[in-house]
Amino acid sequence: MKRLIFATNNKHKVEEVRAALDGLVEVVTLAEAGLQGEIPETADTLQGNALQKAQWVWERTHTDCFADDTGLEVEALGGAPGVYSARYAGEHCSFDDNIDKLLSALEGETNRRADFRTVICLIERGEVKYFEGRVDGQILTERHSNGEGFGYDPVFMPDRFAVSFAEMPLDVKNSISHRGLAVKALAEYLKA
Repeated sequence: MKRLIFATNNKHKVEEVRAALDGLVEVVTLAEAGLQGEIPETADTLQGNALQKAQWVWERTHTDCFADDTGLEVEALGGAPGVYSARYAGEHCSFDDNIDKLLSALEGETNRRADFRTVICLIERGEVKYFEGRVDGQILTERHSNGEGFGYDPVFMPDRFAVSFAEMPLDVKNSISHRGLAVKALAEYLKA
């Protein structure tokens, strides 16, 4: 089976991606590939960060690999936190710190429209390809979770649903989420 190194050690992302690519490719984490070190994320776009992370792996292994970058884009905040979603509340902040800052920034705001976007960069035999997924929804006024999900999932409710991402079973979330849609596009490419 074809192996792809996924430029992450985030166990939540790995679970989602492995579930979506099961039987198609073997997904190997950075740790499993023996890669250590801080991967740069200094680009000002999701696509730029995904490319930067994938190139970091490719330069060290010359093995087919992919990386993703995800951003929560909130209309009332001019698209913020966007590319800075993971560190919205500062470097080394927690998911809860980011949610607290977001809810504080939106306090009293009636426009809670937002979207989640994921860009995946695949480097295969040195060639770069991109896959994107997007889901629209709104930011809730407080956390709603049953223990599932991560990141902003407890406060993001996708359109046409009455629950947050963090209240959905993983298979349902994967079928409609930004990352799920980007990984589905990647899977379609890999099947071709």
